[in-house]
Amino acid sequence: MALIVQKYGGTSVGTVERIHRVAERVERAQKDGHQVVVVLSAMSGETDRLLKLAHEVTGAPDERELDMLLSTGERVTIALLAMELRGRGVNARSFTGRQVGIHTDSAHTKARISRVTADRIKEALSAGVIPVVAGFQGINASSDVTTLGRGGSDLTAVALAAALKADRCIIYTDVDGVYTADPNIVPAARRLDKISYEEMLEMASLGAKVLQSRSVEFAAKYSVPVEVNSSFKEGKGTLVTREDADMEGVMVSGVTGDRNQAKITIVGVPDRPGIAARVFGAVANANIVVDMIIQNVSQASTTDISFTVPKADLRNAVDLVQRLSEEIGARSVAVTESIAKVSLIGVGMRSHSGVAAKMFEVLSREGVNIMMISTSEIKISCVIEEKYLELAMRTLHTAFGLDRVSAPALG
Repeated sequence: MALIVQKYGGTSVGTVERIHRVAERVERAQKDGHQVVVVLSAMSGETDRLLKLAHEVTGAPDERELDMLLSTGERVTIALLAMELRGRGVNARSFTGRQVGIHTDSAHTKARISRVTADRIKEALSAGVIPVVAGFQGINASSDVTTLGRGGSDLTAVALAAALKADRCIIYTDVDGVYTADPNIVPAARRLDKISYEEMLEMASLGAKVLQSRSVEFAAKYSVPVEVNSSFKEGKGTLVTREDADMEGVMVSGVTGDRNQAKITIVGVPDRPGIAARVFGAVANANIVVDMIIQNVSQASTTDISFTVPKADLRNAVDLVQRLSEEIGARSVAVTESIAKVSLIGVGMRSHSGVAAKMFEVLSREGVNIMMISTSEIKISCVIEEKYLELAMRTLHTAFGLDRVSAPALG
């Protein structure tokens, strides 16, 4: 008998009929002899509907109250699934994030988990009850409701799996695994049987929408085996696990694209020690995540600093940077929104040379200009004009042998 955490995303519980299907799968797992914990997202579109309501009330909703509002979406689905299971004669009970002891910091709308007690889940499992848990939410030290950011139900599921020492955490979604690229953009994309935590983390943070990046971090830290499977068909998905020798033999595992980026440039920054620390310290204190940073060569004792932020944080970032630019004596602040980031990911990059050179050559042949570059041991990212993103993804996917049939080498 295994202890399994099953997580179902918004499309998986988007209608009453789909909730029936989830109940069938949960019931089947229990009949197979497993202990099951279920984590649910809100119905597809519900979080966006609530956000829209909030912004119809006020242009800048208070984040504490926003968390209170957004947390209601998951409460609907957990109650409905628990009712459905009980109607089938399966003993189930719904729980909020607060009730199962998901404690977070106080960064409303993007809180981070500090600890998970899961006492009530353990009690329920001991009594033969299937816990149905609201994903995406927790509670801070002041007993205020917090939410974990977009895709936070993935994080809830992995965190509970770690706390319970579950045998598996299965993420059921509308795709049947992790692909070498988004199949909607790259028709030749292939499903991967397995992928390392590191590669999945890079893919998630670079635009792949299969798993939330923080959930992958948590899984890697606590060695939680995560499977990505389809809610809508049977079959094998993708296992996210520790790196092995086979993975290193593959030069590039995937191509990702991210349109959720905007570039901010501070023009004419005084070139003296401490300026960058002052700028990015203030940005960090505002809980704004910075991705790429470029500082130009100093001319006439001034320089330009460019960096990218998520589009969701652009308004707050620009307001903050404009105030800072006046304080430090910079000339102006420029914003570019029509950009995108294309990335290559693969643990095999550690042992294969020439990946960056080939990437740049491929993009050059297609007339794609590179604005910014960022690298790590297992990824290379380029910021380009948004209009070229799909072309860049398809061309790189083919060039690096990721199509269903082709497999060329470097050179």
